[in-house]
Amino acid sequence: MLFTQSTWSLIDLFPDLDAPELEAAFKTLEARVADFEKIRPQLKPDIATSNFLEIVKDSEESAHLAHKLHAFAGLSFTADTQNQVIQTLMGRVQQFMAELENRTLFFSLWWKDLDEANAKRLMDASGDYHYYLEEMRHFKPHTLTEPEEKIVNLKNVTGVQALVTLYDAITNRYAFKLEVDGETKELTRGELMVHVRGADPELRAKAYQELYRVYSTDGAILGQMYQTLVRDWRNENLTLRKFASPIAVRNLGNDIPDEAVDTLLKMCQKNAPIFQRYFRLKAKHIGMKRLRRYDVYAPVVKSDRTYKFGKATEMVLDTFSAFHPDFGKHARRVFAENHLDSEVRKGKQSGAFCWGVVPEITPWVKLNYQSRADDVATMAHELGHAIHAMLAAHHSVFTFHSSLPLAETASTFGEMMLVDKLLAEESDESVRRDMLFRQVDDSYATILRQAYFALFERQAHEMVVNNAPVDELTAAYMKHLSDQFGDAVEVSDEFKWEWISIPHIYHTPFYVYAYAFGQLLVLSLYKQYKAEGEAFKPRYLKILSAGGSQAPAKILGDAGIDIRSEKFWQGGFDVISALVDELEKLPVKAGWRHDVKRNA
Repeated sequence: MLFTQSTWSLIDLFPDLDAPELEAAFKTLEARVADFEKIRPQLKPDIATSNFLEIVKDSEESAHLAHKLHAFAGLSFTADTQNQVIQTLMGRVQQFMAELENRTLFFSLWWKDLDEANAKRLMDASGDYHYYLEEMRHFKPHTLTEPEEKIVNLKNVTGVQALVTLYDAITNRYAFKLEVDGETKELTRGELMVHVRGADPELRAKAYQELYRVYSTDGAILGQMYQTLVRDWRNENLTLRKFASPIAVRNLGNDIPDEAVDTLLKMCQKNAPIFQRYFRLKAKHIGMKRLRRYDVYAPVVKSDRTYKFGKATEMVLDTFSAFHPDFGKHARRVFAENHLDSEVRKGKQSGAFCWGVVPEITPWVKLNYQSRADDVATMAHELGHAIHAMLAAHHSVFTFHSSLPLAETASTFGEMMLVDKLLAEESDESVRRDMLFRQVDDSYATILRQAYFALFERQAHEMVVNNAPVDELTAAYMKHLSDQFGDAVEVSDEFKWEWISIPHIYHTPFYVYAYAFGQLLVLSLYKQYKAEGEAFKPRYLKILSAGGSQAPAKILGDAGIDIRSEKFWQGGFDVISALVDELEKLPVKAGWRHDVKRNA
């Protein structure tokens, strides 16, 4: 069966924006919370285990409906960021959820404050809820009083959440103009970015220049929005909650030790020369003395090869099925249930994601598919996320989502399987060469680039509290680009605005190191898979099926991985270094060359 591009259906959540079922959900949640409020008198240290588990189960049922309501608003907004009805629904849902959270806050506060002996007694009998309850108690040192927590929840609705929604509304309405084949076209960001990986060096430069020209027009405003978000993050998390550092907030949320994240980022900095060596090699293969930042993702072979959506879909599904029948079956569900939006259109959010809402419902996948090899890889990546969620669907609403660092495991592994399939089936040696180079391109984009975003965030959070203006932040960002590229890549001045175009640092501070974590982890896992074959699969399936039911260090520790070890992280970089070694052995072809103006 060949699939065609389409928008997704959200009918498995609610029939429509004006559906009676949507209004009924608000009323049902209101009633559930009113009933939940009545259990406050039962919350005593000696509460019976059966009563406690009934309370947790009631909480899960409410969370189940709340997740559906939140996802319906969020997915609708993603598909059409300019729709005022949807924008209004987003605001309503955020306000409603904050109010419900305030009314049920007493339970989590009581649980965090419960003595160790009784907490252990109740957790020991809690089954799949155990890690959810354990993780909640990790936040005890950073929890405020009930009135303070309520104020924080309410101010977020009209504060950070509103500001992030505004950032999305502003940036997703941007239109970019680029002359292609003698015709000036108006493009979305996704359409524009096709050209930064294209064969024409001047078009690559012009695409980047147009991207940052448009963003820089609002540079001062978007920069000020970021400063405000950073100050809010510090005011709440360091001043009030007493976290040791801005990044420690994310680390605790991920349940990753601070020292493990510090080690990861340190090893990324240490191994930057591997990628600098690669960029020097790539310059030779495309006939340049030195790469410009415009050329980092340039193909080494001039190719117009494209992949029609239906064919690409079958390639990805066949890849997953060949690895394990369940992988293919789960991935097909996304298409069969119309849970994928692959179109490129004005007003739709750029990029790609997978949203697992509740365990028993197939996740939704967003793509902006444009027939490039990268789009096929992105499809494999996001379907990998969906498979991960479905393999963990036997867990509760509270425990089926993996932590952020482990969330990239199945997705990145899926991409690597696809590349192996493409290499095995490709007879054209020049195209195979380009695929091998693209593997390192993608490793750079997923590891070093993301790690340096996190390093910039860490510095920017300190700079903002010391009243650094936007211009100083842009200068700091340029210094991070200089550090990661060394003298291997020439970086033009407009890239100082790149950071304001990265949604993650606005939406979810310090999210980005999860990509580097996941890619290096998968390089290690994939190396084991290639060495062990079938014997590897049960161990890998165990990691994925755990979802978020255990601490990441425990899940990986059971698989023999120590995330605090420099040796572990270095192992991932050694795989990349070995691939660069192989590429260095390839003869430099005297084929097409990149003749560019040095000041382009």
